[in-house]
Amino acid sequence: MSVSQRPRGKYKTTNWAAYNASLKGRGSLTVWLDRGMQWYAPATGKRGRQPTFSDAAIQFCLSIKCLFGLALRQSLGLVESLLRLAGLDWKVPDFSTVCRRQKHLSVKLPYRPRTTALDLLVDSTGIKFLGEGEWKRKKHGADYRRQWRTVHLGIDAQTLEIRAIEVTDNSVGDAPMLPELLSQIPPDELIGSVGGDGAYDTKACHAAIAQRSAQAVIPPRKNARAWKSNQTGAASRNEALRACQRLGRGIWKKWSGYHRRSLVETKMNCFKRLGERVMARTFERQVTELHIRVAVLNRFSQLGRPVTVAVA
Repeated sequence: MSVSQRPRGKYKTTNWAAYNASLKGRGSLTVWLDRGMQWYAPATGKRGRQPTFSDAAIQFCLSIKCLFGLALRQSLGLVESLLRLAGLDWKVPDFSTVCRRQKHLSVKLPYRPRTTALDLLVDSTGIKFLGEGEWKRKKHGADYRRQWRTVHLGIDAQTLEIRAIEVTDNSVGDAPMLPELLSQIPPDELIGSVGGDGAYDTKACHAAIAQRSAQAVIPPRKNARAWKSNQTGAASRNEALRACQRLGRGIWKKWSGYHRRSLVETKMNCFKRLGERVMARTFERQVTELHIRVAVLNRFSQLGRPVTVAVA
């Protein structure tokens, strides 16, 4: 029986009531508004004009914009309505202030700290920021070349929260960004394993994983050869190479848990459901916009996620 003919396993969601409530909560307006947030910026102690609104206020406005796919002015109108419905007398920043602050905003990514070792899954995807739609391109041809940003993500395999993100142009590959993703994980947090596809089978990637005392779950390339034993990370990589050669790649993937990497591909699909393209025009604002998406997705995950078990 071929792989395509094998019957697929059946799974059952054990917490359907709680998960259904969390899906409804994602559409709630009040779940995004925290009455305890510091809306106005504290005094900086520096000379010059002091900022009126805090980074949390600017991030909230941009989150509403990203969540509902509105233009900036319409998003601020929705924010003003939310504050009025909540009985808060907070002022709403004007669109020029939000646009200016977006360029240098440091987005806070919410996540739940792990009590055990972190299993990090990494991958990348492309987000369009310039170019026509698919129908116009197919019907009339492209007037100018489409351009993309590459989004590199690292997710927690247990909670499905995005723990690391890097944004580059489409000329940067996956492997050079893995050390940057690992650097976003706090140094005192234990990393159990790092999973990725064959594009991360490089000496720099294995060395960066070994420096964090983590196990690399990366399949060797098909034409791979053993590395010298004195290289950092070569021991675990050569062990995976020997296992693939003796037992086969299929058995190694099942034994090592490599198939969990499909979780990060699922998260990429969720990431693109917030938009196939970015609306900002400059690179710095595009980075902020994509970070806002990560914060929204992590908030979704915190509201609740399904717990599934295999059905015999």
